[in-house]
Amino acid sequence: MRDILTYPNVINFITSLADGELNIATEVSWLIIALVLSMVGGAIGGMLLAGKDIGYQFSAMLGALFAPAGAIPAILLGLAALNFLTNY
Repeated sequence: MRDILTYPNVINFITSLADGELNIATEVSWLIIALVLSMVGGAIGGMLLAGKDIGYQFSAMLGALFAPAGAIPAILLGLAALNFLTNY
């Protein structure tokens, strides 16, 4: 497992993530990271808003399901804008 960081492809991928270079691999990885973070935030928000009314587990599940529905289009739009702006 330690040797995974010695592969040239992995080193190039991590370098492109750190540099802010936008290609298809980094865009997909940022989309997955943002999706996970929006699910966590939606679960916390659902628990805060409706935890006492419908139960904490159910409200966390609904919040985690509905949060990416609003976050994914915004993330894709932001990545497209960043990709457009890096060309100029």
